[in-house]
Amino acid sequence: MTNGPSGGHECAIWGYAVLLPAALVAEAGDGRTIVFGMADRESAQDAYDRFAPVYDEFNAANNYEMWLGEVLLPELEKRGLRKGWALDVGCGTGRAFDPLLDRGWKVVGCDASKGMLDQAAEKFDSRVQLHQADARELAPMAPADADGTGFQLVLLLNEVVNYLTDDGDLERAFAGVRRNLAPDGLIVFDTNTLLWFGESFAAGKSEEMSARGWDWHGLNETVERGATYEARLSGQGVEPHVHRQRHWTPKQVDAALEDAGLRPLAALGQREENLQVILEAPVDEERDSKIIHIAARAA
Repeated sequence: MTNGPSGGHECAIWGYAVLLPAALVAEAGDGRTIVFGMADRESAQDAYDRFAPVYDEFNAANNYEMWLGEVLLPELEKRGLRKGWALDVGCGTGRAFDPLLDRGWKVVGCDASKGMLDQAAEKFDSRVQLHQADARELAPMAPADADGTGFQLVLLLNEVVNYLTDDGDLERAFAGVRRNLAPDGLIVFDTNTLLWFGESFAAGKSEEMSARGWDWHGLNETVERGATYEARLSGQGVEPHVHRQRHWTPKQVDAALEDAGLRPLAALGQREENLQVILEAPVDEERDSKIIHIAARAA
């Protein structure tokens, strides 16, 4: 398991790499680093537009075929997932598209960044429908040939939820998901654990990252449930910038799902052993790096 550009564990089979680019960072007159919040939507969109041309290179180690295709989809099928239309929220350049398309899914992707969507369109052309949309403001996107029932599957993968850092963000995002979910559809998303935040955001300078040509420095001194975490990344080919993520407790996640009219079905701890992704309940935030959440529409 190796550290990726996001400072998280970017494994050989899948990764956590989500980069908050330097366009979200400015230098104050006294030398301080100012980080624009993700709620500053124009800045966020501009930043990811700038980052889009090199995003896939930064995240080349992520193996979505293994993670989504061989682990997550079979887990969802155990819980009644039926093949049909999938909505990938925060799709970026479309890293999750191939495992879905190769298995006969029809796919719609949305992202706040036009630059990221342009990269996805160049790779997938008309095979995927793409929309520019903020995860917190999702309008109904189901295509006409989805019979008006919505999507069988909605995904928010690779830290989308952890980058929602403001109070109310989860409820807004999940409300949009419910507007798009078919009555018998499923939602799957991941959140990072206290173990991950401790190793990535509260461990000071990463020697492993330094050996790879980057300087990753966790800025938090302690690890606390529900806290917001920051880390600074600089080095080879990367302008200095700061990551900001929030730890959402399982209780907070479940409450936000229920507030949005969704029903939590499972929370599974995820870890890697011998180059294999292991999902296991109950969650242990001192053992697992991620939590995989599965939910459905409430009755």
